Amino acid sequence: MTHRHDWSRLLVCAVAVCGLAAIWLWLPENTEPRLIPPEGQEPDIETRSESDSATMPDSAPASQPASRPAESQPLASWEPPKSTARQKERDAMVRTIRRYGLADQRILDVMAAVPRHEFVDARLAGSAYDDCPLPIGHGQTISQPYIVAEMTRLLELKSDSRVLEIGTGSGYQAAVLAHLTPHVYTIEIINELADSAAERLKRLGYDVVKVRHGDGYYGWPEDVDFDAIIVTAAAGQIPPPLLKQLAPGGRMVIPIGAPFSIQSLVLVKKDSDGRLSAQRLMAVQFVPFVRKTKS
Repeated sequence: MTHRHDWSRLLVCAVAVCGLAAIWLWLPENTEPRLIPPEGQEPDIETRSESDSATMPDSAPASQPASRPAESQPLASWEPPKSTARQKERDAMVRTIRRYGLADQRILDVMAAVPRHEFVDARLAGSAYDDCPLPIGHGQTISQPYIVAEMTRLLELKSDSRVLEIGTGSGYQAAVLAHLTPHVYTIEIINELADSAAERLKRLGYDVVKVRHGDGYYGWPEDVDFDAIIVTAAAGQIPPPLLKQLAPGGRMVIPIGAPFSIQSLVLVKKDSDGRLSAQRLMAVQFVPFVRKTKS
């Protein structure tokens, strides 16, 4: 029984790793992200290729909150939850992340602190700390631990940073972010995932995370400027509302590319004058950015 279980875990991870390796080998050198200026505004984005314009809808559809904690949480009152379950496996996962070259001890400590096994399906709990993404239902996945760590590192969060996540999934990335700042907002378009993630985060003690069911394309349209935005699904272009909601001095990490194809992890920065720049970092493979269908 043990050998069969181990082989199944290896097969799941081998498929994911081989697919990513193929993307690395075939990534064209001239592949560049396309950024979209808001409607009526000329492109003001530094890239090595032309920026494309697109029409942005006049208003965002209403979003339904799956969980609404208090709007502000005093920093002094927030202490991330502690868990020691399966700690040896978490520590082994962190050693694997370190072998990729990620040396930021603060990020490594956070990855060691979050109980990843709580955010995967019970049938895959034995593979929770393996070096690969895992399915969480509804065609979605929980990302490979290294990718979670690297995208989090790129945000350069401070204890008072406001961070928006697009694509809550099971809530794992939001939990990781909450160890760095209590000001975490996350949006999930699939209602069942939003509800289950909100319940899971609350149960595990991450009650500062604000979870909303809605179309992540529009971000969090209330008057909130985010110091960081992280998108966990691949979009063809960067949604203009997200660029608008990124605060001066802010950073956004987003995978850009066609669904189930070659994608680039892109880092977007907005300087103090509101000028945007984009940098392609590495080849990745994410599930597609899902939009609400028009009725």
